[in-house]
Amino acid sequence: MADKSLNKSANLDEAVWGHRWGYRDTRFVINPDRSVRVTGDRYAVSGYDMPGFIPFIEETLDIKLDLTDLKPERVDKPVPPPRVNAGFSAALAAALPPDRISDDPRQRLLHSHGQTTADEVYQVLYVHLDRAADLVVWPQTQDEVVALVELAAAHDVCLVPYGGGTSVSAALKLPADETRLIVSVDMRRMDAIEWLDRENLRACVQAGITGAHLEERLAEQGFTCGHEPDSVELSTLGGWIATNASGMKKNRYGNIEDIVENVTMVTPRGVIEHLTNMPRVSMGMEPSRMAFGSEGNLGLITRAVIRIHKLPEVKRYASFVFADFATGTAFLYDLMRAGVLPASIRLVDNVQFRFGQALKARPSGRDKMMSRVQQTVLESVKHFDLHQMSAATVVMEGSAAEVEFQAEQIKRIAGQHGGMSGGSHNGQRGYMLTYAIAYIRDFLTDYHIIGETYETTVPWSRIHEVIAAVEQRSTEMHRAFGLPGKSYVSPRITQLYHTGVCIYFTHGFSARGVDRPDHIFAQIEHAMRETIMAHGGSISHHHGVGKLRRDFMDQVIPPAAADMLREIKAVADPTNVFGIANNIFAEEITN
Repeated sequence: MADKSLNKSANLDEAVWGHRWGYRDTRFVINPDRSVRVTGDRYAVSGYDMPGFIPFIEETLDIKLDLTDLKPERVDKPVPPPRVNAGFSAALAAALPPDRISDDPRQRLLHSHGQTTADEVYQVLYVHLDRAADLVVWPQTQDEVVALVELAAAHDVCLVPYGGGTSVSAALKLPADETRLIVSVDMRRMDAIEWLDRENLRACVQAGITGAHLEERLAEQGFTCGHEPDSVELSTLGGWIATNASGMKKNRYGNIEDIVENVTMVTPRGVIEHLTNMPRVSMGMEPSRMAFGSEGNLGLITRAVIRIHKLPEVKRYASFVFADFATGTAFLYDLMRAGVLPASIRLVDNVQFRFGQALKARPSGRDKMMSRVQQTVLESVKHFDLHQMSAATVVMEGSAAEVEFQAEQIKRIAGQHGGMSGGSHNGQRGYMLTYAIAYIRDFLTDYHIIGETYETTVPWSRIHEVIAAVEQRSTEMHRAFGLPGKSYVSPRITQLYHTGVCIYFTHGFSARGVDRPDHIFAQIEHAMRETIMAHGGSISHHHGVGKLRRDFMDQVIPPAAADMLREIKAVADPTNVFGIANNIFAEEITN
């Protein structure tokens, strides 16, 4: 199967916000009665009034929101004048058509940052970016990418791979001291499914395709990839590989390294890929595996051969509530050991559980009655404290028999831990709320509340230690900086492994009246990562290192390994064409 007719991913810029997260038709807005509504109809939270949203924020942060005091966004958004490399520009004009080369200030600014809160989004909206791309190009074929890399090497130009722009590790933040022409290479016109092998269940897909469009096109043929990160609507296949990503349904479909069989990456020394596609091969060291986690340092990922699956016969949602987070964690542990993991299962703490309730519509008469009945059961029969209980959302996919078996076993194990079913509707709603989180961040920033998410991998034995340490460190630093109200720190467990879990922390605070809140937030974020790692957590589970976590690399790899990576970089890219300076190379830029 060859799919060359559509370039849906290339048209995303007009559908999404410029520098904020997500689609233009979706945003949180305040009603005159202080309730909140989400515009558009894309998400489960769209199109109705939420009276509990603002009261929840005020209670949790211990503040009173002044809804007339909006943080003023910079209207001018200054863009430094572009650097010029006449020889490269002349050669590029001969290699690409003019409509795929731009030095327009708006395009340059859009392609000069990712979605990291303090280091990127806050800067472009309210301050300014120190460095902007000088040129943006949109290659459309493998040959064009090869030519582009050769031209950059010949003319001493810096290339920066750009996919969906969803990075939250400052990986797209351009090095301020880069004096060469910086070209942002937007890969989203390379979004075709080049072929699809129905019998062997694999497909060759160009790396610029977004997750949403990949799933849409595969579904038309009766298949799915199954990789579903929170950013699936906007992030790209190439970006998933470059960050070594994980998706919400990794239990069934695997992480990105399990899904991808072959990667094609164009480097200044030539094309790196396997010459054959195989389920697995023992061929010694595999150079193409260097693409995973490469974070733009080695080359441009242009396509990948991925494993695909037939669309599941059945998809079913479920949810369970537990007395507290510790009990819910014990349930996850036993579920992992039982070997019946569903496609996705996530556990939220009490804060996020109550936030989920705050995102519901104003209850009708019947809903009020049902809510009172449920509350009576929880408090009087189950003896749950409504300010302690946690909740798990479940997604099951597969054959009818497989899903039925999973549902029975999950319910049985939940019951062993005193869990109470919350129903399929709450399970589906809780799962889909994931897509609204970044919109909430941008909405609250307008009202002087700054926030971010941190993810980490933690052994089962250290889960509660890490969570307690992070909460304590947040409180201490909040007090030390004299910030208003209280900080918001809330964990959720999103992925399960044999030896541990991924914990996702959401953290934020009110910055109203605070001088340079972005700098304060960056210091606190750094301290939180220090605490996470000091108590047994990893540098990252799936966001990568970028520049945000560069200071922690010496805790991850020894000097000999760092030297080896530098030597590989020197051989693959001797003139540093790919000079984005992420991961181990970010250390070299700053030291």
